[in-house]
Amino acid sequence: MVESAIQKPAENAQGPVKDEARTAALVRALGARSVVLVGMMGAGKSSIGRRLAARLGIPFVDADTEIELAAGMSIPEIFSTHGEPYFRAGEARVIARLLDHGPQVLATGGGAVMDQRTRDLIQIKGISVWLKADLDVLVKRTKRRGERPLVDKMKDLLPVREPVYALSDITVQSRDEPHDTIVDDIVAALPKHLAISAGLEKE
Repeated sequence: MVESAIQKPAENAQGPVKDEARTAALVRALGARSVVLVGMMGAGKSSIGRRLAARLGIPFVDADTEIELAAGMSIPEIFSTHGEPYFRAGEARVIARLLDHGPQVLATGGGAVMDQRTRDLIQIKGISVWLKADLDVLVKRTKRRGERPLVDKMKDLLPVREPVYALSDITVQSRDEPHDTIVDDIVAALPKHLAISAGLEKE
């Protein structure tokens, strides 16, 4: 809108100060908790997560990367060598460990929160954010990533996983817009879940 694009110079000058105050309040309210991004592969958890972490000034951690480091092999190799149950058990252990090291933005694998114990830990030690994306968006984003397990099962997995993702504290639509726009949506939704004064919510 024109009103949001054209502001008085004094208001523009105050903008960065207000943003810094809002960000500082969010991080203080997080304490040792993590902002945990959940959702299907292709939802943008890693790319959006990095930008969100930079916005908040806290570390970004990708659970899949940590799993690969712990196992000494890639996720496709884990799946092909040991099978999915083995991978899921290791995934749960790694996420439990990572949740002890907040505050941070933690991107999880698509099936991580299907484990009840993992969901319980996230509820205690984090704020969960579901990056919800339509099937056509997910397929378009993942079709170039042939190394990812389970891509061919996307249509079957989505209706099974979405009711669990929907238990998240915050739901944000991941869509074909700049990632910083999605980050704005997350930052705007966080105050309500962190018991921050409404005065610091997005104006």
